[in-house]
Amino acid sequence: MQAKVIVLDANILIRAILGTRARQLIWDHAASVQFFAPDVAYMDARTYLPALLQKRGVPEGPLMAVLDKLEAVVRPLMAEIYTPYKTQALDRIATRDANDWPILACAMALNCPIWTEDADFFGTGVATWTSDRVALYLS
Repeated sequence: MQAKVIVLDANILIRAILGTRARQLIWDHAASVQFFAPDVAYMDARTYLPALLQKRGVPEGPLMAVLDKLEAVVRPLMAEIYTPYKTQALDRIATRDANDWPILACAMALNCPIWTEDADFFGTGVATWTSDRVALYLS
């Protein structure tokens, strides 16, 4: 049986750092699901997390270490793999949020769904799962 594959949006990476539910779902299914995120999602998480943590009064070090550990399970997909899908992804999502094209392009390259909390992906021709339902897909 082929392993399931899913692309995570940057907002899910951030949820996996700030909360426990997304992180636990990832750990629980790491042996049977291949998790990916575009390399830029990690760059976004590393850019925005420090300010979010500071705003919450949470020390940055331990949670940034969690992000580093997640990177071993939620593998970054390099731009060379998803960039060939950029034009098609932009055609599908540009009227909603053009900045999300890498996530959509990754899902198109891997022919898999997206785990997100962002409704901008709905109607793009790629299945989307939100955190309240993704366990159905992962199981």
